[in-house]
Amino acid sequence: MQRTLIVFLTLLTLLFPRPAGARGPGQPNIVFIFADDLGWRDVGYQGSDFYETPVIDRFAKEGMVFTHAYAAAGNCAPSRACLLSGTYGPRHGVYAVDSTNRGPKELMRLVPYPNKQGLLEENITLADALKSAGYATGHFGKWHLMHPTEGALPSQQGFDETYDSFGNGPLKEGGEGNQTGPPSDPKGVFTLTNKACAFIEKNKAKPFFVYLAHHGIHSPLQAQPGTLAKFKAKTPGIEQRNAKYAACVAALDSSIDILLKKLKELNLAKNTIVVFTSDNGATQQSSQEPLRGSKGGYYEGGIREPLIVRWPGVTKPGSVCATPVINIDFYPTFLEAAGAKPPKLLDGESLVPLLKGGSTLKRQAIFWHFPGYLNDPVIRGRDKDFRTRPISVIRKGDWKLHLYHEEWVLDGGKNALELYNLKDDIGERSNLADTNPSKRDELLKDLLAWIKSTNAPLAGKKL
Repeated sequence: MQRTLIVFLTLLTLLFPRPAGARGPGQPNIVFIFADDLGWRDVGYQGSDFYETPVIDRFAKEGMVFTHAYAAAGNCAPSRACLLSGTYGPRHGVYAVDSTNRGPKELMRLVPYPNKQGLLEENITLADALKSAGYATGHFGKWHLMHPTEGALPSQQGFDETYDSFGNGPLKEGGEGNQTGPPSDPKGVFTLTNKACAFIEKNKAKPFFVYLAHHGIHSPLQAQPGTLAKFKAKTPGIEQRNAKYAACVAALDSSIDILLKKLKELNLAKNTIVVFTSDNGATQQSSQEPLRGSKGGYYEGGIREPLIVRWPGVTKPGSVCATPVINIDFYPTFLEAAGAKPPKLLDGESLVPLLKGGSTLKRQAIFWHFPGYLNDPVIRGRDKDFRTRPISVIRKGDWKLHLYHEEWVLDGGKNALELYNLKDDIGERSNLADTNPSKRDELLKDLLAWIKSTNAPLAGKKL
């Protein structure tokens, strides 16, 4: 009953909703390719010194490359919750995978704020909104937003069709876990791509939205034997040298070629927006230097992503955009492209002005918030005990400020702030919080105002 009411209200609030299958004037198809744990530097066009991604590199020349693109969270589930809801973490409460209470408890100075382990059904997702605008909606691959006690399945969140697999047959809808597939189909990348292609062919006469959420290259890594042998024989890079990781990336790259060729074969490429990006930074199996940190943290290595958008007739082939963007922006972007009005308040901003060649957006800053702890410290992290401690972050222009909750709440703010100029210091090596107090205070004021406006919870004091 609740879901019926939500969908009904969505229909009422969208601008000129269309029946499924009726393409509105100029409505493009939308294909969103979402890699899992693929880092900013794991693709050739971003400067990998070992991995090979010829398909992605060619695709980058056909569309617009975003050099300052971000995930809205440092790991899988919260990033996906932000993407599909179009909102920052404090709006939906998904901050981590499973728990925000991860790591040595005796070293936690604050009580972690509880985590929602799934995206609740009350959220009107991007798929809900596009479906109400007349789109056929298909989800293929990882979901990671359903838990036995909370969350909802893809079929309950606006998707007409949903399919998941690691290449060994279909999985239960909304299933979790990470596996390998058959040797010929690492992480099921080819199975999922072929299922998405079948959905596209079935719905080619109507507008469609494909959410292709790969399991690759999340561990356990898997490689085709021939490709693995090739990279074992290759001279290692200075920073990157993991042959199995390289082979897993190569399989993902090859699968994308299948999808792009299917669009061309069906004469759909000219009327289809294709987006390629990743859900968070790479694990420590792949160095992201010069970026600091990796998956789970909020230094650049944990949240900066590769992003390419190809929209024929809108994006200029081979163009580059340096404006900071974040994955909550895709919701309003796709709705504007579809000619539909957002059904609710969204935190993201449409990227259409940038895709048309502009260089600015209305907003001044983007934000992150994580009120808990994650275990497994990272190389060049802040400490030797946790990947991240409770933190809030703002990026405004070239500047980025980290606010650590422990020192802010317990130590009167001493050592709570880290300020970096990313234009001069992409590796976040030189903390300017003490030497540039005016910029520090400017960003801190904006960050605290955002925390207040979103009711973002801080980790609590221990009794």
